[in-house]
Amino acid sequence: MNMSGARGARERMVVIGGDAAGMSAASQARRLRDPEELEIVAFERGHFTSFSACGIPYWVGGDVTDRDQLIARTPQEHRARAIDLRLRTEVTEIDVPGSRVRARDVDSGAESWTSYDKLVIATGARPIRPPLPGVDAPGVHGVQTLDDGQALLDTLAATKGRRAVVVGAGYIGVEMAEALINRGYEVTVVNSGQEPMSTLDPDMGRLVHRAMTDLGITMVNDAEVTRLPTGEDGRVRAVATEDTEYPADVVVLGIGVRPETALAKAAGLPLGDHDGLLTDLAMRVRGHENIWAGGDCVEVLDLVSGRERYIALGTHANKHGQVIGTNAGGGYATFPGVVGTAVSKVCDLEIARTGLREKDARRAGLQYVTATIESTSRAGYYPGAAPMTVKMLAERRTGRLLGTQIVGREGAAKRVDIAAVALTAGMTVDGMTSLDLGYAPPFSPVWDPVLVVARKAVNELRSSEF
Repeated sequence: MNMSGARGARERMVVIGGDAAGMSAASQARRLRDPEELEIVAFERGHFTSFSACGIPYWVGGDVTDRDQLIARTPQEHRARAIDLRLRTEVTEIDVPGSRVRARDVDSGAESWTSYDKLVIATGARPIRPPLPGVDAPGVHGVQTLDDGQALLDTLAATKGRRAVVVGAGYIGVEMAEALINRGYEVTVVNSGQEPMSTLDPDMGRLVHRAMTDLGITMVNDAEVTRLPTGEDGRVRAVATEDTEYPADVVVLGIGVRPETALAKAAGLPLGDHDGLLTDLAMRVRGHENIWAGGDCVEVLDLVSGRERYIALGTHANKHGQVIGTNAGGGYATFPGVVGTAVSKVCDLEIARTGLREKDARRAGLQYVTATIESTSRAGYYPGAAPMTVKMLAERRTGRLLGTQIVGREGAAKRVDIAAVALTAGMTVDGMTSLDLGYAPPFSPVWDPVLVVARKAVNELRSSEF
């Protein structure tokens, strides 16, 4: 081993992870500090940087035709900005007392230590891969990186059969089900939950279930996968539960992700209940003045419940990176928290949520009422008006908005942004009914569906007083 980088007058910032949070932090710090003042070294164990993991299902499904369309900034572009980016290099140890990291060249195995003045941990998340018999067999894929996406596409191109099984029915699961339907596969989704999309309440998840069934997807709920049987050639041939087997020529694991914090844990850095790193508002790791963390490896403050939660989203990762880069570069910025907004789709069905589900509210000790309405995306008489269902939670006595869920067709999902802003502002559902939203028949009914459900929530609150 060798100690690289003798210390000079300038500072060195080391970044672990070359995707959204890490490279946003590096780029922002570079904007604020020139190379003579701040050296930036970034380690990335994969082949790509600054890519959209959220776009991988649409690349697999054919909506995005070129992998490079998912890359926001190439390694060459980062290096042109005086960032020492080292691809195919994995950090294997963080020595906090010594302010250094050990890195290993993935291809050669060579190891070296690099010292730092400032450290950014942006190690992301890892797909949940349960320890089941056959889970590592050829034909079984997780989807987290561009390399994962390419491996899946290679398998699809080489596979003669057209039966696919997706394990899990969260965002990744339903998006991969759509991708495989678009590829002409017969798709079965095996889900351990009561309904797909556990990020929704079950009554709203039931709407997603019906729509997926209508699209020709076989939905299997309340089913625990026990093993992945293989054939004589060693390839996966089915997904087995306690009751039956579902034939498969390819299997995609869409169970979700966990924060990739093994390095941080080994270094003694503080982790939360979800195993994500804990930071302050400036995204500094708690108790460590010169270490920051952001992206899918951290826990964030839920502004509605007041509790820490784990949400892996590219929107948060990019914001974290901007905050970290600003602070590491000598400026000042904070990340106040989230309200838990997310949107997705499966074919033409749009799915959105923000704030708390019913079980979240109960866990937080909140008393609440619910209201659910059915409406349309446009005036009912205007061509193309599409149905949507909107559900809203409001706190008893105060009337504070707690959460909103929307399931519908075109024009449904982005309406959740109205509720996201209202949650961030701490609005009541009564206050929301007076919001001055845009109206014209091609865009909305006279009363926007979000306002209609808010009015109904107000009525539920009044009824609950008696």
